[in-house]
Amino acid sequence: MLVPLLGREEIERIVKRIAKEIERDFADEEIIFVCLLKGSFVFASDLIRNVDNPCTVDFLRVSSYGDRMSSSGEIKIIKDLEVDINGKNVIIVEDIVDSGLTLKYVKELLLERGPKRLKICTLLDKRARRKVDLECDYIGYSFDDGFVVGYGIDYAEKYRNLPDIYILKNDRLEES
Repeated sequence: MLVPLLGREEIERIVKRIAKEIERDFADEEIIFVCLLKGSFVFASDLIRNVDNPCTVDFLRVSSYGDRMSSSGEIKIIKDLEVDINGKNVIIVEDIVDSGLTLKYVKELLLERGPKRLKICTLLDKRARRKVDLECDYIGYSFDDGFVVGYGIDYAEKYRNLPDIYILKNDRLEES
């Protein structure tokens, strides 16, 4: 069962608000947006179209979920960046921060590459399940708990195509 969390109009307002915050913080400086695949591609696409700064986009794909509803804790890089971020302004774009394990790993990995500034932007922040000390610089929407799908976010590669965001409730799907 899908329970509505955010409709497309609210998502659009959130994206525009975050874009204005980024423009304020970076003035007219160039930004490299690092989109974490696969879940954040829809959010990242909408976000960069609302930011007026000169920018480039690259993609990093890491995995810690597989087909599970909770992180395995084991993080693998599946696709690395193609651009050099040394001395550049970088914003990591994430769909949802849950345990924070993956994003902390990615942040530390990118910091080793010497960016001028590194910021974290997430559409959804699920703080109740945080396992590490990790703060995001730009947060779209915070909520307590629930497994979300839609707007690029999946469960076992399904539901990415939904234009709204839902909490997936199904007695047969257990958090593991």
